[in-house]
Amino acid sequence: MNIGMQQFQNQAFLNLETFRKNDTGVKTPVWFVEDSGRFYVRTVANSWKVKRIRNNPQVKVVPCKVQGEPLGEWVPARAWRISDPAREKAVNALFNRKYGLQKRLFDLMGKMRKDQMATLEIEFEE
Repeated sequence: MNIGMQQFQNQAFLNLETFRKNDTGVKTPVWFVEDSGRFYVRTVANSWKVKRIRNNPQVKVVPCKVQGEPLGEWVPARAWRISDPAREKAVNALFNRKYGLQKRLFDLMGKMRKDQMATLEIEFEE
């Protein structure tokens, strides 16, 4: 595990900075899980962050507090939406294990709103 990833160990949130077409950064604190050196984020499929990533996969991440206050150094990365249902299911199981009841309640609220979810994969740049 490289030094950039070590700062994310035992953290509940990461701040995900995505970029608008005019290169303005938008920072969003999100839940995340790590698997095989990559981070995964689940979010509403039609959210602005998903749209921004589709236009520009360059992102930055940093571990943070729930309100988004950074707890380390920003790390450049690339993000994309996963389209493999089996991989999405596996990542969702990691989220259930990490966040437990909170995650299940979040899912229940999403189902009531009929939200479509997207899974984002984030890989550190070398």
